[in-house]
Amino acid sequence: MLSAFWGAVGGKLADRWSAVATPALVFWLGGLGAWIYHRRGEHRLDSDTHWLTHQSAAAQIALLLAALLTVAASGVLVAAITSPVLRLLEGYWPRWAGPMTRLLTRRALRRAGLDRDSLQAARARLRSQPTPADRALVARLERRHRQRPVAPADYLPTSVGNLLRAAETRPTIRYGLDTVVVWPRFWLVLPDPTRQALLAARSRLDVAVGTAIWSVAFCAFSPLAWPALPVGLGLVAVSVAVTVPARARVFADLIDATFDIHRTALYQQLRLTPPVGPADEPAGGRVLTTLLWRGTYPPALTYTEPTDPGAQTS
Repeated sequence: MLSAFWGAVGGKLADRWSAVATPALVFWLGGLGAWIYHRRGEHRLDSDTHWLTHQSAAAQIALLLAALLTVAASGVLVAAITSPVLRLLEGYWPRWAGPMTRLLTRRALRRAGLDRDSLQAARARLRSQPTPADRALVARLERRHRQRPVAPADYLPTSVGNLLRAAETRPTIRYGLDTVVVWPRFWLVLPDPTRQALLAARSRLDVAVGTAIWSVAFCAFSPLAWPALPVGLGLVAVSVAVTVPARARVFADLIDATFDIHRTALYQQLRLTPPVGPADEPAGGRVLTTLLWRGTYPPALTYTEPTDPGAQTS
């Protein structure tokens, strides 16, 4: 839901260029290795190097610029499609994929139901006769439960999508705050260390998605060197099945922690009274969300004294 926001706030120019250029350079160096493999070794490479060294200075500069532009353009292209590819990995698929979306979503719901039943049974065994195996099982199933949305209507067809959707919907359930509505304002009142931690976690997630994209593209070198295909497919599998979910979990945990610790700063900077207790949180959050989304003020709403923007709140 927040892909556009994260794309807009992504880091300094130098950092972004480094993140774009380095994978592109590695990719094209791998392509060069495949081409050398195709040319069958050192003799052909020597002849090509000999040809290059005998070109004019202008021709060599033009070839170097062409190579740099190719690296830069490919890096920019992959960076531009990283967010759309992440949305595909989350399960936001086009309408024509509706049958597959519904099938996999129902499968995710069935798995969640089975895990819920197993968790209840394991908790019952712990109360009667606790064992290390049941403790480990409960911890594992509780972790899975936390990584899924609460409402069946919020489920997506992929585990990464459900993990991030759970992080986006949890503030609404706990605090009444709609993440999509409040996040742009919330971002402005967060302390700088928190913003940097969120940006770093999101950047690492984007790098993992970018690695999957580069790995798919690397398979295109297989006509030159057959090992490119298994290497590319292996990297895709590792990125999609391991790296992207792991980094998505870190990012989701940081979103949770940010709302847990800093949510009252949003009330204070809007000159609203924060909820006085846990029972008041959902109603207060819904009022704040409605105010930001529709500009609707409840009749009894009053402003509090302005607070210091630099003050740290919890």
